[in-house]
Amino acid sequence: MLNTTIRAPVPASPWRTRPAEKARRLGRVAPFVDGKALRADRLVEALEALVSPGDRVALEGDNQKQADFLSRSLARVDPAAVHDVHLLISSISRPEHLALFEHGIARKVDFAFAGPQSLRLAQLLEDGKLEIGAIHTYVELYARMFVDLTPNVALVCADKADAHGNLYTGPNTEDTPTIVEATAFRHGVVVAQVNEIVDELPRVDVPGSWIDLVVVADRPYAVEPLFTRDPRHINELQILMGMMVIRGIYERHGVTSLNHGIGFDTAAIELLLPTYGESLGLRGRICRNWALNPHPTLIPAIERGWVESVHCFGSEVGMEDYVRARPDVFFTGKDGSLRSNRVLCQLAGQYGVDLFIGSTLQMDADANSSTVTLGRLAGFGGAPNMGHDPRGRRHASAPWLDLITAEGDVVRGRKIVVQLAETYQKGGQPVFVESLDAVQVGKASGMPVAPVMIYGDDVTHVVTEEGIAYLYRADGPTERRAALAAVAGATPVGLGADARRTEGLRRRGIVAFAEDLGVRRLDARRSLLAARSIDDLVAWSGGLYRPPARFRSW
Repeated sequence: MLNTTIRAPVPASPWRTRPAEKARRLGRVAPFVDGKALRADRLVEALEALVSPGDRVALEGDNQKQADFLSRSLARVDPAAVHDVHLLISSISRPEHLALFEHGIARKVDFAFAGPQSLRLAQLLEDGKLEIGAIHTYVELYARMFVDLTPNVALVCADKADAHGNLYTGPNTEDTPTIVEATAFRHGVVVAQVNEIVDELPRVDVPGSWIDLVVVADRPYAVEPLFTRDPRHINELQILMGMMVIRGIYERHGVTSLNHGIGFDTAAIELLLPTYGESLGLRGRICRNWALNPHPTLIPAIERGWVESVHCFGSEVGMEDYVRARPDVFFTGKDGSLRSNRVLCQLAGQYGVDLFIGSTLQMDADANSSTVTLGRLAGFGGAPNMGHDPRGRRHASAPWLDLITAEGDVVRGRKIVVQLAETYQKGGQPVFVESLDAVQVGKASGMPVAPVMIYGDDVTHVVTEEGIAYLYRADGPTERRAALAAVAGATPVGLGADARRTEGLRRRGIVAFAEDLGVRRLDARRSLLAARSIDDLVAWSGGLYRPPARFRSW
């Protein structure tokens, strides 16, 4: 028998609202588009059509690579049409990033780092011009893009595109595939600025099916040589601290896989490996595998055979030819260019290496540290990802096992987390303080917790010009504070040190001064550096390193 029941018309699927909304937005910009190519002269109008009030907009702007044509154009939209945007950006680095808030185009921001704009960011927050969702680590922010901060629109950049929208990112792949994937597969709109559109790409870094629109920028995207440190500015205290690190941490624990933070102090260590490290017979025994941008100051160690591999967060301006010529060391494609990946390198630095070493602006008596200070919201970048003990780790290594202090059938190893700090900053500000500025900033800004960069209970070693505090060996919080005070110099924390107790800690190996490690302070001279200028680094590279103009002395 035939079923003659009359059914009501089926309404539009309630499960396809996001694809329908994406199609509607792309339809509005169709007059400005040829295939996937968006006319550059209509970009501002296109952004007004693509971005709706209250949207979450992921803008590619990390601490090096910037989708600056898109960010400059977004800052020119009509605030009556586009307003109250929720900006997702790993690094607030350019003036127009904050102009978005001054103009009312954006209202809320979730970010990871704001070094160049940290003072202005703090002022806008105080003036009520913006709201901060959270100050994240890089991996944390990207992870949330796949959970509760999925972008409605992503604005990214690449080196080249073809007619199908495939992208070639070259050495600066960095965040691009991650941001695009989080947006494209939840039916957001992806716009990529490129330097040029070509017939054939050297390789495909992001498939065209993930990209909706491509626009040729008015100039090549901005990229910052963030990891370049001129050896001329490395001082003798940093050299002394580097010698203590090599002798008292790298050699002692047999560290072979590691990450270095940005700074002249870690640059000093890299330049001491082929000299001081060589004199200790440590080549082949330490510092073989790195999660690190292609630091120019690592060139001498690479050339001397210290380095087996380097996986990179991003590239570094001027290092392209050198990286291309060293495929045994760097991760490169068939075209010879570096394949960097910020997320995967952050994960390598979190789980794959045995040691993280970095610096801070302030540290309290419990070794909590932060780069958020009064009037400056610098953020954290990737330091908290790598500067903690990942309790999910299950593979063993000699350095990881070396930090076991408990006994029993079930014990765990520990990642080495080192904080380097001269006791006083330039300008006479103490690094070691009784209370972090971050506590006051957090309260004033209404943050639920203080913006701490690295928590003290994750820190295993603190190194200053005074010596090394082996905090992981201390018996309880009181002894940890005493060990830290012993190396904190004439700071508010260091003045609380008791000389007799410090001697006891030295006898037990919980505190070590330079002489305890066999390091002669008089040997800490600039002549010990493998390179003492940018010119020297170029010579070490055989002319392959081409430093940016501002670093050249010729």
